[in-house]
Amino acid sequence: MTGLKTHFLAGHSRLPQGMAAQSVFDSLTITVEVDKKYGVIVESSCTLATEHGRSYVQHLLKGHSLQDGIDEIIEMLKEGYRGKAVNALIAAIKDLNTQYINYESSL
Repeated sequence: MTGLKTHFLAGHSRLPQGMAAQSVFDSLTITVEVDKKYGVIVESSCTLATEHGRSYVQHLLKGHSLQDGIDEIIEMLKEGYRGKAVNALIAAIKDLNTQYINYESSL
């Protein structure tokens, strides 16, 4: 399809034992809609159990350019997210970044 200005990517990781989301999902997924030209995340979602958690991650990711890498995102998660899923979120971000790099290198 021509004319699309964004693409959709997903990153996955395993959830730790004892999390509420684990009763629904075995893995954590973070999805993003990314501007093709600048790599900026324009929209995101994740499979955390609470709306508040999903909203926090969405707010953290929005506006960040994947062209700049993910170190800043990881540092913000380490600093601000104090839930059991922090390592799963970081792993999903790393997987998402791998998907982005693979997509960009295939062009």
